[in-house]
Amino acid sequence: MSFGPYLGPLGGQSACDDTNVGGPCGGRARDRPEAGSLACVLLHVTHPAVTAPVAVDPSGQHGPTRRQARGPHWRRTSANRFVPATVDPTHLQQRIVEAVASVPEGSAVTGWAALGWGGARWFAGTTATGQLLPVPIALDDHRLAVRRPGVLACHDWLFDGEVTMVDGVPMTVPERSLSFAVRRARSDRAAVGLIDMAYAWDLTAPDPFWLHLSRLGGRPGIRRARRAFARAEENAWSPMESVMRCLWRETGRPRPLSNAPIFDLAGDHLLTPDLLDPVAGVAGEYDGADHAGLEPRRRDLDREDLYRELGIELVTMMSTDLRDTTAFLTRLHRAYGRSSGGRGSLRWTLDHPEWWVDTSTVARRRALSASERAVWLRWRR
Repeated sequence: MSFGPYLGPLGGQSACDDTNVGGPCGGRARDRPEAGSLACVLLHVTHPAVTAPVAVDPSGQHGPTRRQARGPHWRRTSANRFVPATVDPTHLQQRIVEAVASVPEGSAVTGWAALGWGGARWFAGTTATGQLLPVPIALDDHRLAVRRPGVLACHDWLFDGEVTMVDGVPMTVPERSLSFAVRRARSDRAAVGLIDMAYAWDLTAPDPFWLHLSRLGGRPGIRRARRAFARAEENAWSPMESVMRCLWRETGRPRPLSNAPIFDLAGDHLLTPDLLDPVAGVAGEYDGADHAGLEPRRRDLDREDLYRELGIELVTMMSTDLRDTTAFLTRLHRAYGRSSGGRGSLRWTLDHPEWWVDTSTVARRRALSASERAVWLRWRR
């Protein structure tokens, strides 16, 4: 699944043009390039699955000759940039490289593309219906970039240190990439989901992201970004959990815990609900397409039975609830009405036994060894 729920029906990318903001908004903008320095980015890509576009080469050694470039064996990606015709233009990293190869030096990949380059699951650059999103490129204060399909060229000041090279491709650092996407999100829920998923893949953490936001002054979308920051969660495991949590909070109820493991009093792990209000004894689970079929349904029934034994009221959100949230909110209200007010907690606890490894924060996940990640971060698969 892509980041469709945020970059599709509930999200998307707003128009980009922060031309009138920069140095006065906090920090120091990068030095402007000298006139005439707007040559396109020259890439030395080291990613094994990517083919960097090349210019026409009269000798044919480092690129196609003009005659070859006009033939069927080469595909034009932008002005005087070509790749072999066999290269898949829909491959995520290939799309990104072809986009950045068409823009001026000093530009960098940003937004979902920079976040998704390393394989972060929810930043695949497609809408909920599978349409490819344009690759966002931060152009700093350049004004001469040529518009082309598949590229979202955004004039935006870049601070010192905000561009780094990843696999030979210039990209904005995660905090800058995330704020770019969040400030252009279509809704507060979408913005929260973006931050949640960046945390989920340990791309950034709350402290450095807040420090970055504090430098942006009055840039467009900054109020939304700050609201979303306050509502984001380090331990959400999927975009739909973010949506469900936002809906839950919008009812005025206490903020539920995200993926808090539940143990019996002997220290055995019982359940890890998507959301849990431990005081009221109400849990929330998202039931998506992966719950279809007899075996998943049997497991769901077993979980529901266990929740009842523990005295926890379970409320389920379906994928169809996105079109009209009334049904989910009604189920949530009724679950609170039936709850035992936490009295069932005499049969369960949130206290971690000694053998349990806490992965609830970015810092804790980053500290895991490779073998520990394989065991404790299975939900990322």
